[in-house]
Amino acid sequence: MAEDTNQEEDPVEDEGAGETAVEEQEGDTNQEESGKANEVKEANLDLILDIPLSVTVELGRSKMLINDLLQLGQGSVIELTKLVGDPLEVLVNNKLVARGEVVVVNEKFGVRLTDIVTPMERVKSLATT
Repeated sequence: MAEDTNQEEDPVEDEGAGETAVEEQEGDTNQEESGKANEVKEANLDLILDIPLSVTVELGRSKMLINDLLQLGQGSVIELTKLVGDPLEVLVNNKLVARGEVVVVNEKFGVRLTDIVTPMERVKSLATT
């Protein structure tokens, strides 16, 4: 009977080892699938990374008659609708995406973003145009 007990235990151990091997193979398959999914996502993102966009920073706006425009010369001042200290608007393809403030870096002007427009606000702006 001792031999019968040993024979029964051996198959149980083999079955457990087989399950572990199956789990490892399934784990490898899952890792391969997730790796392929990540590669596909990166490939899809790569398709749009080279699309050119027009980025505009708007200091303000002004309306004037053609006659007034023709009278402008060097040193002329155009009055804008925004006040000093008001945030600038950052537009991408003429859609508001952020607001910011003017900064000077290495003698060049730049914009420090202070507020990013939420996706919901962007959707609303699309509906109004």
